[in-house]
Amino acid sequence: QVQLVESGGGLVQPGGSLRLSCAASGSDSSINAMGWYRQAPGKRRELVATINYGGSTNYADSVKGRFTISRDNAKNTVYLQMNSLKPEDTAVYYCNAGLGSSGTYYSGNYWGQGTRVTVSS
Repeated sequence: QVQLVESGGGLVQPGGSLRLSCAASGSDSSINAMGWYRQAPGKRRELVATINYGGSTNYADSVKGRFTISRDNAKNTVYLQMNSLKPEDTAVYYCNAGLGSSGTYYSGNYWGQGTRVTVSS
């Protein structure tokens, strides 16, 4: 079993920055990657960024060049650095533990509780 706890959300003005954290505990041998998702009001949950245990990363086109996913293995924590934030980035952001294979991320059953990000002036 894996437990995930997100933090770092809040209210920020357009153009600002936030860093989200996802602290993981427990273990599951089928997990080899982590992902950040977001869900805006009235919209489907979408995949934002992923990182595998080898450090390879992938991003949604909407956040490329603005968001950076990284991990600190010693702290069992994954981060999402979000820069140049836009109002359309407003959403609840969720951390997920899953499987990365041949460049595709498959979400696992482990989710955090979510952290809300609001981009508004």
